[in-house]
Amino acid sequence: MGTYAEGSYFFYAPNKVLPIVFGILVLISGLWHIYQNQKYGYWRATFLLPWAAAVFFAGFAMREWGAYEYDNLPVFISTTVLILAAPPVYAAAEYVILGRLLYYIPWLSPIHPGRVVSTFIGLGAVTEALTANGAAYFANSDNTIEQRKTGLNIIRSALLLQALIELGFFALVATFYARCRRANVVTPSIRTVTYLLFGTSLLILGRCIFRTVEVFENEIDQKPGSITTNEWSFWVFEVGMMIICTYWLNWHHPGQYLPNNFKLYLSYRDHKTEVEGPGWVDKRNFILTIFDPFDIVGLVQQNDKKCRFWEDESVPESMPESVPEGTSRAPDPKYDIYSSDAEAPQKMV
Repeated sequence: MGTYAEGSYFFYAPNKVLPIVFGILVLISGLWHIYQNQKYGYWRATFLLPWAAAVFFAGFAMREWGAYEYDNLPVFISTTVLILAAPPVYAAAEYVILGRLLYYIPWLSPIHPGRVVSTFIGLGAVTEALTANGAAYFANSDNTIEQRKTGLNIIRSALLLQALIELGFFALVATFYARCRRANVVTPSIRTVTYLLFGTSLLILGRCIFRTVEVFENEIDQKPGSITTNEWSFWVFEVGMMIICTYWLNWHHPGQYLPNNFKLYLSYRDHKTEVEGPGWVDKRNFILTIFDPFDIVGLVQQNDKKCRFWEDESVPESMPESVPEGTSRAPDPKYDIYSSDAEAPQKMV
């Protein structure tokens, strides 16, 4: 157990150096995300990454303030809420990236790519709201014991929900990757983006498990548990995992591997040519798409084929041997999306 600091809402006297160090690291990552989004024209798919870094940076700034005024309740509440709120935003960015990957190979997607974004981000928004409200109630020692217990239970529910969402997300990525392997379309680009999603999802899930153990070992009217009273666990399992996550997303930004045009997809016929289609439009009622994202009703009624636009494509007689890998992609109105000298796959409109 750490050493108690008189009057500290953190229990201990927080470290004064680490918030600056990690604040600078997350600021660099956030600025790097902005640069990459601009370079690759990828704001539509990864706009949440700079936002997540900004929330995290604000949390570290408030924690640095709290390191000098650890008896300041508003500062303690602010840093608690902000640091708890940042990881779900990174998780939401993952959902959008997966949606982009599914748009690229729609004929292997187990779910409408747009429904991935709307369903998972909708659930993530619920998690974010629960986390923020629960943290505000729990961290405020001026509230009654019952109010703080309610806040703690809300945080517990939010963390369990986030863990379940991440497990579902991981399972969806695994299902899609297994389909790609069976179809023999696992190019280095697809593998890199898939491994990126696997890795960052595990990091977010690991952080979620850490927070879940922390809140379940604590009770309002009892002494705080060992995780809460030892600051090192916070910097390792909360901050360390998320710093790795954000820099992994920098290092393998999806804009380097997938086109920024969501209508470009890998040919259903030859698995090599990039084709521009109409986009995967789901004409069902919006409420139905929320409750039946896999279109099970359409499968039963055999109405799902009306969205399978890729089955109508035609393929030219001459095909490139493979989709070139390791190239950087940047926005271009003609979809000449490769910036290297490698031969680009043939585009069909």
